Amino acid sequence: MAHVDTPKAGRRALDVTAETTADEAGAPGPRWSDRVGRWRRGLVPAGLALALALLLTVHARVPNKIGNLGSLLETFLPWTALAVPVLALCAVLRRSVTALAALLAPVLVWSNLFGGLLLDKTGSGGALMVVSHNVDEGNADHAATASQLADSGADVIALQEVPQRELATYEEELARVYPHHAVEGTIGLWSRHPIVDVAPVDTGMGWTRAFRGTVATGEGPVAVYVAHLPSVRVEFRSGFTAERRDEAAELLGQAIAHEPVEHAVLLGDLNGTMNDRALAPLTSQLRSTQGAAGAGFGFSWPADFPMARIDQILVRSLEPVSSWTLPSTGSDHLPVAARVDF
Repeated sequence: MAHVDTPKAGRRALDVTAETTADEAGAPGPRWSDRVGRWRRGLVPAGLALALALLLTVHARVPNKIGNLGSLLETFLPWTALAVPVLALCAVLRRSVTALAALLAPVLVWSNLFGGLLLDKTGSGGALMVVSHNVDEGNADHAATASQLADSGADVIALQEVPQRELATYEEELARVYPHHAVEGTIGLWSRHPIVDVAPVDTGMGWTRAFRGTVATGEGPVAVYVAHLPSVRVEFRSGFTAERRDEAAELLGQAIAHEPVEHAVLLGDLNGTMNDRALAPLTSQLRSTQGAAGAGFGFSWPADFPMARIDQILVRSLEPVSSWTLPSTGSDHLPVAARVDF
């Protein structure tokens, strides 16, 4: 007569069911060895990874009609890379090969957009060194800032947001290195070389926030534009308020397009990044020194934890040799510098 141990068999069946249920619920188990499951799991992080890749691919098509969302996205577009390690962690926790494979899409698209900026493209030499700096009206020590800029070694320095009460401080300190200067409102230009043909540029604001001057260098004349475009704000109700900046960029772009001097450089706080479509009137005809000859993104704002490069050095008919940010001066912006050749 055969003997059947029903209780043990029952316990074994319950154990198998419990293991399967625990595995399906996400409890620790040999899930990477489950060849079918590791491809079926993690569909949500995989979908998010593909959505991120799509967003990076079509960022220029994100509409600006509602709160200028497109410009807001493009201002901080490089930071979308932070989503990749988060999604990678989700894929590992889910033990999903599908999610990990899907992550290749945003990584490749992001690398195509920004990978070149991570390379060190700086060269040596350069006939002309230029610096641009928003000195910040609320700067606690303008004298120290002026002294630091005077020691920068630049041939040409453009300043923005210079308080009228501190103008004499900058003029006195910079005069020991730069015998020539021009000031319009709260923006100024200091140079080792003579400055002629200074004229304001209308940016539609009702007061001067941009001007141009011709710097007579030993290599030939250079049209230097100094600009401080209107600030932008991120507000709950209206979103990314940038209309005045966008209009100013359009007017400034028109002025530069009609500039008769071949060699031209734009120095200023443009309150926008090179990715921002609103600056297309400028970026379509001028070349970023940071993009062409920098190392990294060259973020300039805010100085304590730079997240965006809104201070720009853009050139036409000049060859960028190197581009970088200078040490903090007490302003909420970092100074940006570049060397260029003719």
